[in-house]
Amino acid sequence: MKQSATSFDSTSLESFRKQLRGSITLPGEAGYDNARKVYNGMINKHPAIIVKCLDAADVMASVKFGKENNLLVAVRGGGHNGGGLGICDDGMVIDLSGIKYVKVNPENKTVTVGGGNTWGEVDHATHAFGLAVPAGVVSTTGVGGLTLGGGIGYLARKHGLTIDNLLEADIVLADGSFVTVNSKQHPDLFWAIRGGSGNFGIVTSFLFKAHDVDTIYGGPSLWPIEKTEEIMEWYHEFLENAPDELNGFIATLEIPGPPFPEPLHHKKFCGIVWCYSGDLKNADKIFEPVRAKNPVFEHIGPMPFPVLQSVFDGLFPPGLHWYWKADFFKELRPDLAAQCLKYGSDIPTPLSQMHLYPISGAVNRIDSSATPWAYRDAKYASVIIGVDPNPANDGKITEWCKDYWNAMHPYSSGGAYLNFEMNEDGDDRVKKSYGKNYERLSSIKKKYDPENFFRVNQNIKPV
Repeated sequence: MKQSATSFDSTSLESFRKQLRGSITLPGEAGYDNARKVYNGMINKHPAIIVKCLDAADVMASVKFGKENNLLVAVRGGGHNGGGLGICDDGMVIDLSGIKYVKVNPENKTVTVGGGNTWGEVDHATHAFGLAVPAGVVSTTGVGGLTLGGGIGYLARKHGLTIDNLLEADIVLADGSFVTVNSKQHPDLFWAIRGGSGNFGIVTSFLFKAHDVDTIYGGPSLWPIEKTEEIMEWYHEFLENAPDELNGFIATLEIPGPPFPEPLHHKKFCGIVWCYSGDLKNADKIFEPVRAKNPVFEHIGPMPFPVLQSVFDGLFPPGLHWYWKADFFKELRPDLAAQCLKYGSDIPTPLSQMHLYPISGAVNRIDSSATPWAYRDAKYASVIIGVDPNPANDGKITEWCKDYWNAMHPYSSGGAYLNFEMNEDGDDRVKKSYGKNYERLSSIKKKYDPENFFRVNQNIKPV
């Protein structure tokens, strides 16, 4: 039976406090409502106890306290997960946001990162050395959640997923013990965390391989929504034949307002946000075919990589209401493009969008069993996001997302990038998303977490 904080033995709670460098926040205390907020304002949960950890020792003590008191435990890194998996009702939140450090080793091009960091903090530190770690497209995203789920971003075609660049991790296990995992130490667990989400423990530190990425050439280009089918067909062929250094996700969207020019406001478009990380002397030649398609707007040029990574942060501040649906696709068929035109023409709120992220190039050249991330043969990961600040529009954005997804899904590969899912479709969806790797993941789960202590996640059941 789950316990509430009000029923904790005062002696045991006080003893727990004394073991921590961090802090405990209980319902009714100052700061509780702020501490329980996550990025998605649609998530409104009330944990019994929130523990803000400052180091691995705090995490170890928290796990042990959670087990002793039979608490449901959620782990919060950046709090960015669409389904709100960093928070829970009635149980304990182990908040890693106090475990922040970024140490760059420019000689061997590695980066050590705390479990509570965001990617903007990593980009800031690595950029000073002309380096970058492949990650997402929004700098406020937490390092932990994005990494453990896979990590799709602007550098994926050239340098792979974030998990393909993970060299080592420090983990607190379900029994409260601490291990370091890499290709030689606990290799089974190291395999499992590279895509297996938060199922196997709490990662307090990551060691990544970084790459020479400094100034990139990129930015958005827009075409009228009526050109969606034409642009999607051209985009697929263009990207298939482009060098790995060129990336760009395609979207159906509405321009909500600044920083875009006023004539574009509240009009719907098919857009592509580009990132070319190769030799800048070749950039104009690379983008000649893009400009030949006569976009009605483009803002493509050289910029520091962290600028591109954070360019949309202002449009999506914490607290907006979100609903997400996702799929993988191997090709952009005409009938799929037709659905994108239909639903892209009927966007319900200015911030709601559909994105298709390329996962070709380097991602496809890794065997599908090398990590839990099974869809190495896919070419795109889609996400449909309904977004609005007004809770009154929750139903509208949710219905649009589900209808859009139902229209696209028949052309999909069957599974989804689970970082883009709302965690509401149950075990079958998780199993499909891991494919043939699920059985191995389940076996490793039984070894390291036989009681399924870590279950507030895209859950893998121990067998």
